[in-house]
Amino acid sequence: MDFIQIIKEKARADIQTIVLPETNDLRTLQAAHSALQEKIAKIILIGEEAEIKQRAKEHNLQLDTAEFINPTSCDMLESYVELFVKLRAHKGLSEKSARALLLENPLYFGVALVKSKKANGMVAGAINSTADVLRASLQILGTKKDSKLVSAFFLMIVPQCDYGENGIFIFADSGLVQNPNAQELASIAIDSAKSFEALVGKKALVAMLSHSTKGSAKHSDVDKVIEATRIAKVEAPEIALDGELQLDAAIVPSVGQSKAPDSPIAGNANVLVFPDLDAGNIGYKLVQRLAKAEAYGPITQGIGGAVNDLSRGCSSEDIVGVIAITALQAQQNKE
Repeated sequence: MDFIQIIKEKARADIQTIVLPETNDLRTLQAAHSALQEKIAKIILIGEEAEIKQRAKEHNLQLDTAEFINPTSCDMLESYVELFVKLRAHKGLSEKSARALLLENPLYFGVALVKSKKANGMVAGAINSTADVLRASLQILGTKKDSKLVSAFFLMIVPQCDYGENGIFIFADSGLVQNPNAQELASIAIDSAKSFEALVGKKALVAMLSHSTKGSAKHSDVDKVIEATRIAKVEAPEIALDGELQLDAAIVPSVGQSKAPDSPIAGNANVLVFPDLDAGNIGYKLVQRLAKAEAYGPITQGIGGAVNDLSRGCSSEDIVGVIAITALQAQQNKE
């Protein structure tokens, strides 16, 4: 059984309700069909039921077991407006503006369903930017109590690969934080370790990546990674983490032994923390395209609820995988 099937099995063990707000996107409807057929989640679709079902029929999709909510006719709309105003009162959000956002922007309505516990999680981003998805999420859900910032990672599954956890890695941050400072990089590393262990069920071995290994180069960029490593070790001493490490020293045992023989991580890392978004985004796309890896994400961490973004180039199968991951995160949030 491949890894994403294991995630789906875990999702089936405690069915969660996931809201999909982008119902004018065919891939989203195809993913809803598959998720329902595979019984990995209950699905809420936002929009006009008759219109969605008509399009589903045209493409031979079965959505009868989904729940449909049209914001304009939802009997809970006023309670969501009241909730939204209360959450953003300190920012001066008016009742009129809150109602307009909930009625006109399905992302806000979807996150309101998560906040009110009508849904356990949300998946969006097939046709909306990451910034739009996160703006709605942060305005209504905020950040987790034990997280210092919101970041994103890709769950990478590399075929026929002996590195990492049998080819399974987390690449972070590969989708959100542009140029993290040392404190932010440390927070990304800590949250990514927790995410790896929650999703994969194995011990996270975190490498703080750089173009330098243990002082082989001198530069302010290297200094940032060294300081981030120091901070992470102080704030989360229970996490197996080390840096600064070049990529080959991080994942190839023989290179790790040669370049960093005293490192507890070198050669065995399964969580790769990139120094900035350029490196992380380029890195995951290289592995995805050249190694034909499965890349699920960007998966968000640090938000006060299970909400995940998608790449706008995603397939319907990618969306199904993220629905399963989001359901698993929602299970853990309940705990």
